[in-house]
Amino acid sequence: MSSEVTRNNGATLGYRAEAGTQDVPPGYQRTEAGVIPEDWSPERLGNLFTFRNGLNKAKRFFGVGTPIVNYMDVLTHPGLRSAHVEGRVSVTAQEINSFEVRRGDVFFTRTSETLDEIGMASVMLEDLPNTVFSGFLLRARPIDTRLDNGYKQFSFSTHAVRQQVVSLGTYTTRALTNGHSLSAVYIPLPSLIEQRAIAEALSDVDKLLGSLEALINKKQDIKQATMQQLLTGQTRLPGCRDEWRTTRLGDYVTFLRNGVNSRAELLMEGRVKYIHYGDIHACKNVYLSTTSLPCLPDAKAASLDHLQDGDLIFADASEDVAGVSKSVELREVGSIKVVSGLHTIAARFNKEVLANGFKGFLQYCPPFATYLRRHAAGTKVYATNRAHIASIEMPLPPLREQSLIATVLSDMDAEIAVLQARHDKTRDLKQAMMQELLTGKTRLVQREVTHV
Repeated sequence: MSSEVTRNNGATLGYRAEAGTQDVPPGYQRTEAGVIPEDWSPERLGNLFTFRNGLNKAKRFFGVGTPIVNYMDVLTHPGLRSAHVEGRVSVTAQEINSFEVRRGDVFFTRTSETLDEIGMASVMLEDLPNTVFSGFLLRARPIDTRLDNGYKQFSFSTHAVRQQVVSLGTYTTRALTNGHSLSAVYIPLPSLIEQRAIAEALSDVDKLLGSLEALINKKQDIKQATMQQLLTGQTRLPGCRDEWRTTRLGDYVTFLRNGVNSRAELLMEGRVKYIHYGDIHACKNVYLSTTSLPCLPDAKAASLDHLQDGDLIFADASEDVAGVSKSVELREVGSIKVVSGLHTIAARFNKEVLANGFKGFLQYCPPFATYLRRHAAGTKVYATNRAHIASIEMPLPPLREQSLIATVLSDMDAEIAVLQARHDKTRDLKQAMMQELLTGKTRLVQREVTHV
């Protein structure tokens, strides 16, 4: 059985506490830091660190000057290096001395909108002279050398430690923690030899994740360059020599009836799938799978047009100009009933003018995207409409070339998706490894036995 930690306002957090009735395996002990090996010790952070609040400065001082470790640096990087510290602030020599950063310092997030993000930790892995840290952070400076710097990157992220941090935090309008609360948190403390072995194993996985991220970014850059070349006709695929023809899209499009139903009206299950504009903005591909879409009650869908393969669905509202042309093309609809919903525009183009598979890439064609963004109306929210889409005149390649372009770009998307899946699987493996290694369930160093 397990117990749940709840926020002061009653919301449930995902951290689980080990119940006191749970059996403790031989060679392990139940401690304030959770169930850990008998040769590990639970240690309060107050016995390992001294805490200090960060530097508070008015906005006018930021932008130039001394490097400053900021809140997002800590959330993004459990191990901080000079390349991660991009913020700058104008400070005095006294402030640099008071809020200096040293190798081995640990920074904790001090405040957040939710308890989930307070007390998130990041360790400084390099010497950064003349660097300070933000008032949204707490600096934990080591008292001694009992904690390896590499181990620090991972030691504050286990369920048992996060549970303590969250339970000791406070929440009114914002979540808060402080040095006093964090001083009371216990972490498991293996020997330095085992700390370094754990850090090395997890760092190896981090290196693999880093290499996969670099490869994914490289592939995405190549795809962007390829789209730029193919969708503007700067590069032609083998066998494609026919001239592109300027076409007014409104002459070859039928707009379909869409619903205006909010998320609150939708169902988890049903016979009619419903595309909300949020589904379009959240889609990371040019094609949308209908399998995960919510459903609209039959009665409310009765007057709406059913969608089919090749239909192009636009979000008609966006919070930024870049999202104005965001659209998805439907494929593999088959016998599934799908309708277009709130803040969407469903367009069915003549297949003799626009090939299936190519339509999803229209949003990356400069004449198409530029026209819609130039005519977008609004201040806080930018809107487009059917008339804007119909008014677009743009050069289009012949159907055969459209299909070839779509195949090339789709193959690149598929390659990136495989790499992303591998990255996600590796990330999940790292999380599992952390829970095993940082609690001593899996040992990388044999326990030393003392003979009398």
